[in-house]
Amino acid sequence: MKRASGSSLAAASFEALARMRRKLHEQAAAPKARQQAPHKPKVPADGVMLFRRAVADAVPLPPSDRAEIRHPRPKPIAHQRQADERQVLVDALADPWDWDAAVATGEELFFARPGIPTAAMRKLRRGGWVIKAELDLHGHSGDEARVALAAFLNRCMLEDRRCVRIIHGKGHGSKNRLPVLKNKVRHWLMQREDVLAFCQARTVDGGAGAVVVLLKSSTR
Repeated sequence: MKRASGSSLAAASFEALARMRRKLHEQAAAPKARQQAPHKPKVPADGVMLFRRAVADAVPLPPSDRAEIRHPRPKPIAHQRQADERQVLVDALADPWDWDAAVATGEELFFARPGIPTAAMRKLRRGGWVIKAELDLHGHSGDEARVALAAFLNRCMLEDRRCVRIIHGKGHGSKNRLPVLKNKVRHWLMQREDVLAFCQARTVDGGAGAVVVLLKSSTR
């Protein structure tokens, strides 16, 4: 009995060892390709790819036979710049602070900047310069005359008109019959850097109701 029991136990142990050996041998002989690869997350398709898939069955429209006419856009109008330029014309010719001192009666208009030759002034007073342009301020208010005079002088400078005449009137129709506009014109002209000299016009050119102005040359 003891001999049979020992023989049976030995046979079971030998068979278990044999199964383990075969399993180890199979694992060693299995190729490395069969080993499970690490899990990789699936890369989602990008937006371009999804769009192409969505419109894959779309059919392009035929080319249109209509002409595309582009209308030119209007140029912007610089309203603020125009307003500033008008204001400059007004501000450039300011009224005198001491108005009572500026108003004079029977006083001849005469002005010359330093350096103007005496011969040039004598020629101006005698009518030796040809008058190239004229501005008549009759019927203008003070503000209207100021703007008109500034615009007139600017235009004369652009056109290189050296000698011009400004008719301001004798003031017979003004209050107290004083030459208000005459004295304003004198004050305004003295503020202009492009005015070299001015004097009262000759009798044949308007006398006390006009002034002849000599301007700088715009070509120099």
